[in-house]
Amino acid sequence: MVQVVLPALIPDIPKVYDVYFNAFQNDQMGKIMLEILFPGVIDDEFKKAHAAGTLAYWHTSGSQYTFKCVDTSTGEIIGMALGDVYLSERTEEERRNHGVPWLAGEQRERAEKILNPLWEVRERLFGGKRYIYCHVIGIDPRHQGRKAGALLVQWGLDLGERAGLPVYFESSPSTVGLYKKMGFELLDEKIIHKAEVLGTEEDIDVPLMIKMPSLAGGMSFAEWKSKGYPEFGGSDLAPKLA
Repeated sequence: MVQVVLPALIPDIPKVYDVYFNAFQNDQMGKIMLEILFPGVIDDEFKKAHAAGTLAYWHTSGSQYTFKCVDTSTGEIIGMALGDVYLSERTEEERRNHGVPWLAGEQRERAEKILNPLWEVRERLFGGKRYIYCHVIGIDPRHQGRKAGALLVQWGLDLGERAGLPVYFESSPSTVGLYKKMGFELLDEKIIHKAEVLGTEEDIDVPLMIKMPSLAGGMSFAEWKSKGYPEFGGSDLAPKLA
């Protein structure tokens, strides 16, 4: 089976999100996040409304991209990825946390207890600096274990290489090993989701991972941050890259 990664198109939205809504049956953290962000029954009526909302967002976002992994022998979408590519620095207003506006009451409060710490850590790590943020990678359960996820990750890494930008995301605890093998750095900082919020027996640690571009010359994220986030390839990095 030959697989390729392509930009998702408007007609792809329903299928891309069918993959997303089905992808995390075997991943505890992914399944919990899905239930918190989209509580209730995910039926045809919900999917229709969600597709309309997604299309509306595509018309307004200047940084977020959705990609699909396609089985070229059948044309079937078997995986998806969603990420923000920040090619220029952003002001505090441009990166303001908008919360979870599609929920209300206790459901919104619970979801924001999960998502707000993710936003707060990104602010501490990057602020308005340039980087690539991967929100999610999802693979149809029928095709998991067939390298589609790795292909989507590699596509993002190649983009980071070409743009000279770090690639960052919050990993699921079950996939840390895969990303380490692909060259990601596990950050010292992590997020701990409390059991009482998740509805689990124990707290769950969220590993934070980053892949620096080769232009960083082997510099770790901590080193890059300590130097004030210099642009890769600039004169201030010349000694490091010599």
